[in-house]
Amino acid sequence: MKREELQEILDTHKKWINGEYGGARADLSEADLSGVDLSGANLRKANLSDANLRRADLSGANLRGADLRGAYLDFSCWPLWCGCLAVKVFKRTAVQFAYYFCKLDCDDPEYIAARNAILDFANQFHRVGEREKLEKR
Repeated sequence: MKREELQEILDTHKKWINGEYGGARADLSEADLSGVDLSGANLRKANLSDANLRRADLSGANLRGADLRGAYLDFSCWPLWCGCLAVKVFKRTAVQFAYYFCKLDCDDPEYIAARNAILDFANQFHRVGEREKLEKR
């Protein structure tokens, strides 16, 4: 996707979010956004289902309520802030996040209990064969 085309979609989406005339919800479903810098973009409630976001920079992006089901997010930069709450994802992404959570180095007993509770789910990570199957602590 050309940068100008993407910018037009983002501008129209911003109008939609603000309830302005000429606005429309961003539909970037199945778009190839691999490696695109979306840092700081307002993608709240945008449709990004089945989009290729491999290596995309989403740092600071507002993804609250966005639909990322089926999106390919490997090697992307996913922001960890309130703008990423309530994002719709599919199981593969949830498993990937669970695996990352379980790989944290934290000795707190409550963390270890939570980690061990989701370990079977986390070990369904699609790259577990390249990494390691996680064991209970």
